[in-house]
Amino acid sequence: MTNEKKYKVKVSEALEAGVYTNAISVHFNSNECIIDMGYSVPNAGEPLIKVVSRVNMSHKTAESFINVLSNALLDWKNKQKENNK
Repeated sequence: MTNEKKYKVKVSEALEAGVYTNAISVHFNSNECIIDMGYSVPNAGEPLIKVVSRVNMSHKTAESFINVLSNALLDWKNKQKENNK
């Protein structure tokens, strides 16, 4: 038996639309993981990435994020295989 809690996730109206990102940078220091998500601006002259979101998290949360993201991507890939049969 696990002591896992089920959480309801609520997204504010201001965040519902989300932001598009096509570039990511990850930094670790002794206390946290910092993830910058950005948009690579086309035809900007010199290469330019505008940061649209920054997320700071503990190492433990970063590890959990990697697991959740990996599982979600695997689920999506499996559904794509099923749809292409």
